[in-house]
Amino acid sequence: MTENEDIQGTSGEDIRMPEIKYKPGNNKLDSYNWLKEIPSVTDENEIVEVRFKNTRKGFFRNVNALRLAVGDVVAVEASPGHDIGRVSMVGHLVNEQFRKLKISQSVEDLKKVYRKAKAVDIQKWEEAMKLENHTMLRSRKIAEELRLNMKIGDVEYQGDKTKAIFYYIADERVDFRQLIKVLADEFRIRVEMRQIGARQEAGRIGGIGSCGRELCCSTHITNFISVTTTHAKYQELSLNPQKLAGQCSKLKCCLNFELDCYVDVQRSFPPRDIPLEATDCTAYFQKVEVHKGIYWYSTDSQSSANLIALPVQRVREIQSINRKGKKVDMLKAAAESWESEPVSQDLLKNNSLTRFDQPDDKNSRQRHQNSKRKNRRFNDKKNKQ
Repeated sequence: MTENEDIQGTSGEDIRMPEIKYKPGNNKLDSYNWLKEIPSVTDENEIVEVRFKNTRKGFFRNVNALRLAVGDVVAVEASPGHDIGRVSMVGHLVNEQFRKLKISQSVEDLKKVYRKAKAVDIQKWEEAMKLENHTMLRSRKIAEELRLNMKIGDVEYQGDKTKAIFYYIADERVDFRQLIKVLADEFRIRVEMRQIGARQEAGRIGGIGSCGRELCCSTHITNFISVTTTHAKYQELSLNPQKLAGQCSKLKCCLNFELDCYVDVQRSFPPRDIPLEATDCTAYFQKVEVHKGIYWYSTDSQSSANLIALPVQRVREIQSINRKGKKVDMLKAAAESWESEPVSQDLLKNNSLTRFDQPDDKNSRQRHQNSKRKNRRFNDKKNKQ
């Protein structure tokens, strides 16, 4: 469907479509179908994945054998009534996703896809979405009047306007039974309260992170994985809560991005809690540079002064010698040419700032000098006259 397209209704009248363009691929809940070039089997469309608002997805049974594609707007079964959503995945990938998520529900118990959404369905759906902002603001005032310690962050109406989901945030358990009665009487709908976390709220609102880019939770993250301080310790980051916390006041989700890389590298590293014994001193571990493969030791276990940098291979050799009851003569090997700090180099030190200028040949210089002489003679004659 295109914008402003007229559709002939069942009663013969012209129904004007809402001025909204539905563009698949511009939503972070869309999944990439890496099997789209492979011919599909008819049985593979028995289950389809449909997405709704606020990262809500669901699997539905295509009982009418409709020819559905990603991006199609469909009417699906709800309790009660029906809901409107967009198809986000079809084909063999849906079966793989169904098994991957380990959904206990059997295929026969899944809710059904009724039909592709008609013009009347989409109009009613758009009317319901226009009510969401007003309903959210009004429900916040009602919750404040009832003195409930909660924040209603968003409202999602069902496609047929008979039910609404109220997403809220609360630090403690909230008794909202009275709130549900008031909301049901106020808006004449069925009410469902659904609690979300601070990460989901930040992803819904969006914003700019400390890296200068848009928040990951509002762009591409769909499944939130728990983040702990252990993730920061593996990456040798300073345990500063102000730097590690995001706009949701939780640890940043990006701490998970490079964690596997750090864990894989450190699997072959020697243990850190073993001091290195030498004839002249005992060295204690202080810190590590993971990707450079450098251990830093100090002769004082309580201070990081006079740090000594040792490569991982040298630390492994010293620990092997110490296990035999021997001490090394010196921590660094005598023939070791390794440097702890790389020497920075200026890549443009041999380049001139005028290297892109046009070459100044002798003829042009001569012409410039001659023009100066002529101008000087002309001015002298003019002054004499």
